[in-house]
Order: sequence, then structure tokens, then C-alpha cells
Amino acid sequence: MIARRRILVRGVVQGVGFRPFVYRTAVALGLGGTVCNRGDSGVEILVEGGVSAIDAFVVALRRDAPPLASVDGVSVEEVVPVGESRFTISPSQGEGRASGTIPPDTAICPACLGEVRGSTRYSGYWATSCTDCGPRFTIIEELPYDRPRTAMRDYPLCPACEAEYLDPANRRYHAESTACPVCGPRLLFDGSGDEPIRRATMALANGKILAIKGIGGTHLACDATEGAAVELLRRRLGRGGQPFAVMASEAMVPSFAVPDEREWELLRRPERPIVAVRQRDGALPAAVAPGLHTVGAMLPYTALHALLFERLRGPLVMTSANRPGRPMWIEDEEIARKSVGIADHRLTHDRRIVARCDDSVVRRAGGRTVFLRRSRGYTPARFPVDLGREPILALGPETGLTFALYDAGGLTMSQHIGSVDNLETYAYLEEAVEHLRRLLGVATPRVVVCDAHPRFLTTSLAERMALASGGKAVRVQHHVAHVAAAMAEHHLEEAVGVVLDGYGYGADGSAWGGEILVSRGGTVERAASLRPIRLPGGDLATRFPLRVAAAYLAEGGVPLAEIEGALRKRGLSPEAAALVVRQWESGVNTPQTTSAGRFLDGIAAWLGVCRQRTYEGEPAMRLEALAARGTALAVDVPVRRAGSGWVIDLVPAFCALVEASSVEPAERIAAAAQSALARGAAAAAIAVAEERRIGTVCLSGGVAVNDAIASEVRAAMEAAGLAFVTNEWAPCGDGGVAFGQAVAAGLGWRLLEADGIDAADGEAGGRAASSWHARRSHLFRSGSGA
Repeated sequence: MIARRRILVRGVVQGVGFRPFVYRTAVALGLGGTVCNRGDSGVEILVEGGVSAIDAFVVALRRDAPPLASVDGVSVEEVVPVGESRFTISPSQGEGRASGTIPPDTAICPACLGEVRGSTRYSGYWATSCTDCGPRFTIIEELPYDRPRTAMRDYPLCPACEAEYLDPANRRYHAESTACPVCGPRLLFDGSGDEPIRRATMALANGKILAIKGIGGTHLACDATEGAAVELLRRRLGRGGQPFAVMASEAMVPSFAVPDEREWELLRRPERPIVAVRQRDGALPAAVAPGLHTVGAMLPYTALHALLFERLRGPLVMTSANRPGRPMWIEDEEIARKSVGIADHRLTHDRRIVARCDDSVVRRAGGRTVFLRRSRGYTPARFPVDLGREPILALGPETGLTFALYDAGGLTMSQHIGSVDNLETYAYLEEAVEHLRRLLGVATPRVVVCDAHPRFLTTSLAERMALASGGKAVRVQHHVAHVAAAMAEHHLEEAVGVVLDGYGYGADGSAWGGEILVSRGGTVERAASLRPIRLPGGDLATRFPLRVAAAYLAEGGVPLAEIEGALRKRGLSPEAAALVVRQWESGVNTPQTTSAGRFLDGIAAWLGVCRQRTYEGEPAMRLEALAARGTALAVDVPVRRAGSGWVIDLVPAFCALVEASSVEPAERIAAAAQSALARGAAAAAIAVAEERRIGTVCLSGGVAVNDAIASEVRAAMEAAGLAFVTNEWAPCGDGGVAFGQAVAAGLGWRLLEADGIDAADGEAGGRAASSWHARRSHLFRSGSGA
């Protein structure tokens, strides 16, 4: 019996070789019909033939899809047969709205790499790709994804490339990035096409710094084994201690890093993220990742990178080309202008970058793979979630942000944007929002979500956008968004959320950051938190964390004169030390915080690990590196009833660790600090979960990427018989906040203003801690913590 069916396939099915796959499958089964890209519905297939053959065809669509495809849905409709026996691929249809399934950029595949290295017409060509690899998101101007709608429209195909492009049996059939040395983009060294690869590798071997234009932006590169070159790059770029990523061939990686089996899998994935792996001691100059035990390693992911490493003898520093806090350079004129005084040479190409896209960064933490930055290779990605019919734009917080765009049952995450605290990044955010909205064909959202902080630039932007669209701006508390993101990706109806973070504007106007939240039935309640401390100098304490240490000691009842003397011993001038103490004593500019990150920062500063922060998270990251060399001391962390809630009192633990630092190695103190935070948070979460009869605990926030802390919290939950989850699809840190903002706003979550935590009751332990410390006169003896 002959039948005909109309099949719609939704998902990442454009630009990933799906139509040629459909063609080959239909021909093999003796079916007739057509396949085409539809801007409004993914891929449309009309297929005619025997019923059993059609049934086998539908099964194959899901089972045998190309490696880069992701099939979210297949719908089948009976239509009247027309006697079609030949199968063809039809031109794309652009009417209607876009499908919202944009393919991400992908690392060069083995077949293309073999052609680049072999004796083929692609031999030595820097931009070789096919339907299974190469740039996608970064070159797309609009959907459907066809060459005239990409940056490749600037390069008409030569006869040889056109023949491959039009052959359904060829892996370059409608591969929109298809190009060769005859017709494709040119590679240039300092503006010249004369032997650019050879000249670039010679410059790198001679210790020079290069600006290398890639798929989604520009890297600054130098020899990673040459300390002088790395330090020079750091000075020229003005990038204090922030770690640099290192690119290396597979054979080179073991010379400087020790990846385990799971980390090797991550390194080799087609997304090619930067993977934070343990450094091999002494293998790299300290300036590559100052004070850290890990290094961000990545494998080459383009033909250009492969050609460079055929000639190089060692790894390269490959860091984003931008001044701190500014967007990465992408335009040729911009690269030439802004690289002056930073890069000695430029290795560029003349293909336009339509969408800026930084490298993604991942690591293993708590037995899971978590994102530190979700961008190239993973972006833009659509997460299926029902938040209603109204489009939603969520702008994220202010630092390290991505944004999220919801429409028609799916939430699309943007590439990494960065910190929107300057006009350049602010403009980039607006530009990226409009590009993605237009690309997806989403109507201007009338619901614009932002952080609850009244002074964030993203808050004012949300209000301006909402006003322009006649809609509304919705503010979502920072840590509620963290929990919402984790719960949404694991499809949870209720959970106890453990949010260990640096900073979030609290419902009471104070600085939250160590919170236990209960989410169920659309309401969120703050059920526990760290004991609040007062930070002398406010934001200054985040940059100079000895102020945090002083605050913890003062809260613990240590005489202020002793604290002032300890600050002077640890590098503060007499005037600065006196000012810190006076500020705390007077209560002037001493906002309260429950931040988990500040607790770790204070310990890091006391131990001399980091006394001036040069980038977000630096003190805690250096503390983690130190802790990795030691075993934790046992230290008590009281978790006390405080009204109807709980308080995790880290003040006695901080003071005990300060005392122990005079006789114990610094690495043991560092490990103990992390353990104290993890155990205190876990104990409170278990108490709340048992009290509320909730069986799942989710861990989120910037501190959740710390492997030791995440592992200890997970172990405690599992020992208590509770399910444990954390963010895996979106970042645990601020890069995942927009996802949670959209979910919380779309589902109408409400944070209860009265949290039930009686801070005065919770501070009773602090008064007890004061007398505990009064009995110890040797608190500030010199030793390993001096």
C-alpha cells in the first residue's frame, strides 16, 4: 500500500547535515518526496512510498540523525499520495517566524582535518569545514540557515566547491561555510597573505605576542612556556592575576597538565571547551595561572589552529583579546587599532564575524561537569520549558552575565556577554539581544526580567525596554534565580536550594550570599542563612579582603586593638588599619552580608593567599588551590535555631582557624575553611529538608563550582538520604542567573518578604564565641598565617 506523509522535524536540524541525511535515508528506502528547511518549523519532509518503508524512515530520523543534530520533536501527518517516486532536496522556505534552533559552532571534524593535512585541494587551507563542523552561530545573519544569509555570502563558490555543495551525496552538500583556497576567505599576517602560518609560528617561537582572529573573536597568543612572554602579555593587557587559557595539541597536554578520563572526554568533545584541569607542578610559568593548581586547557578547534600546531613545539597562551571588562575584538579595523601596544603582530582573516562568541569554560565539581562560562560550542541552545505564551527577555545580573530569551515553549541562552558595568559592554548587550531576537523571529518581549538590585545597569535597561514595549519590568532576587535555574533544568516541583555565592541584593536590602531557600508551590522562603557580619568599607572589602577578616574577628569579640595590630602585620598601613577598625566600631559604611564568598575571601586574606582581588572570585580560587594540598582540620560550625529559621554561624569557625593558623600549615587551614562552609550549609539544608519534608536539595551559586565544597555537600545529602542536584545545563554562577530569572518570572514565583530568621537569636552563638576568644591571648602569634 502506497502512502504519503508530511513530517515536521524540530530541533537543531539546520546547518548540521540533516537534509542530506534525510535524502540518503529516503533514497536507501526507495521513497519519493522532498525535504526543505522551514524558517517557522525546522525541517519539513514530504515522503511517499510503502507504509513499512515510511515507518522505518520515521524511526531513522531520530535514531540515525547526524552527530551535530538534535531532534526535539517529530510530527507526522497523513496527506494524499501524488505519485512522487523521486526524492529531492528543495530550497529553504523563509516565510513565517524562525524556528529558534540555531546550530552552534563546532570543532573541525576528523575528515576535514585529514584533508587539511593531506594532498587534497584543501591542503593547508585555514578555513576548511563541512556539514559536520565549522562556524555556524558566529556567521549566521538570519534564518533559515542558508549561505546567502551568512557571512559566507561574501565568497561566491568556485566550480569545484559548487559541485560539492550541490551534491546530496557529498558531506559538503549545502554546508554553508564551504570554502577553499580558490574562493574562500584569506588569511593574513600583518595584512599580507605571504606565508601567514609560517611567519606567525616564527614570531611565536621568538617570544612575540600575536592577535589571532578566529571563529567568534580574537585571541592574544604567546608561547605558554616562556615566562617573560606571558608576563609581558599580562602587563600590556592590564590583566592582573586572571588565569590565561592554554591551547595545545593532544600530545602536548600531558607535558603541563594531568587530566583524568572524564576531563579528556571533555577536552575532545566537538564543542572544544576550555577545561580546568590540574597543572603538572612546575611545568608552566607561574604567570599563566598565578596561585592556582589548575589550568584552563583546550585543544585546537579550527583548521587554523591545527596548522599552527603542526609547526609549534609547545603550548600557547590563548586568551580573549580585550581590555579587562570590555568586549572581545572582532572587526579587522578594531583589531588593528586596539592591538597597538599589546600585540606585536596580527594573524587575521577577512571573513566577517557576525556574532561575537567567547570560548566556553567547564570543570568537574562534585562529580558533575559544570560551566564556568557557557558560550562557543554550546550557544545558542534552546531549553524546552513551558513559561506561557508571552515572550520573555531576562537580562541577568551585572557581572559575568548571559541573557535568556523565552518564546513558544523554549528558552534560548545567549553567548557570554561579560560584566555590564561600562558603556562598551552595555552596548554589546543591547546589540546581542536584538540580534538573537531578530534571528529567532521573536516579537519584542513585553516582559523584561532583571535582578532585584536597584542600581545595576541591567535593571535600568530592563525598565527602559519594558517602557518602550508597553510591557513590564520584573525584578527577581538574585539567589531565587539561582535556585530557579537549577530546579528548572532538573524539572523539580519543589526543592531546598543551597545558594553559596558572592553577592546578591537581598529582600531586606542587605548583601545575601549564603542562603538556604525553600521553593514549592510558586513561593520561595528564606529558611536559613549564614550569620550576618558587618563589612567595613562595603564594596572595598571585596577588593581588599583583609577587611573581611577584620569583620569576622570583630564579630567574634576579639579586641579591636589586637585586630588593628594584626592588620598592620599583614601589610596594611597604620592609617588603613586604624580606619578599618574605626569603621567597624562606628558602624559607618559597614553593610551587613551573609556572603559565603566573603567568608572564603577573609580566610584567603588572613593566610596571605590573596590580599587584593584583581578579578572576580580570585581569593576563593587561590584558597582552593592551597586547600588542594592539605587535609582539613576539624572545626565546629554551629547551626542554630533563629526564630522559625536557622543561622549557620561561621564566626567561631573563622576565629578558631585564625588561632590554628599560628601552628598549623596554611593548606590545612584553607581546607578546613572550605569544609566548614560545606558542612554548615549541608547541616542547615538537611534540617530544613527534614522539617519541610522535601526530598531534593539543589546546590547553586558561584561557590558551587568549588570541587571540594560541592563534593562535601553532595556526600552529606546522599548520606542523609536526600537527592542532590546542581546546575549542569546552565552555569552555577552569574552566567546562569538569566535562565533562572526567566523561569521565576514566567512561573510567577514569589519570595516571601518575612523570612522568619531572627538574626538576634542567631547571634547568641556570636556572644558565646566572644568569651571563647577572650580566653586566648596567643591569637595573633606569628606563624604560617602571618
